[in-house]
Amino acid sequence: MATRVFQFGAGLAMAVAMTLPALAGPPLICHSFEINGARSLPWSGSADWRGVDKKYDVSRLTADTLALLQPDTPVLVRMETLRRATVYAVWGKNEGRFGTPVKGSPVAEDLLAKVMARAKESPAALFDAGYLMASLQQASYESSTVDAATAYEMVRKAAETARSAEMEFAAALMTSGQPRNTYEEHLRRARAGASGDGLLAKNLSTHISSR
Repeated sequence: MATRVFQFGAGLAMAVAMTLPALAGPPLICHSFEINGARSLPWSGSADWRGVDKKYDVSRLTADTLALLQPDTPVLVRMETLRRATVYAVWGKNEGRFGTPVKGSPVAEDLLAKVMARAKESPAALFDAGYLMASLQQASYESSTVDAATAYEMVRKAAETARSAEMEFAAALMTSGQPRNTYEEHLRRARAGASGDGLLAKNLSTHISSR
């Protein structure tokens, strides 16, 4: 079962990359989100999607990530923070080859366990759990607890409960390789909410093609 889930997840990541011609690569990992200078995990400031801060102490990752994911933290900041956290958790400060399956990272397992443990606290916490799981899957991290279908369902439920256009944007990025009506509905809701949210509109324009 775990093997089938991983194969489904890997196929989904490839489909996502193929159906988002505006940008190449898994969208939750390979492209940073614009957060207008909001506080997040340390980063080098380079344009490289894997622009980690070489001086950052990765042993602090779980504590630092949870501290940043406060109830009032904007969703786009949550997405960028979890993107950076995934890069640190899977590759640390190394240049590991992207696409090569990674398993057994104590940092990744601890981070996922702690984020999952608080998933029932609020829609935002549920979103964090699903989004981190999906990010790890797109980073080719292998774990029995990383399930692409479960990750999507968490994000979908969080978006529905919170009525969040930003979460709908996240769900659209996660489903562009799935049945088109699912992807299009998430995208429609995200674009509707972006009419009064310039930052969301900017991220939509850079992460999703104008098909």
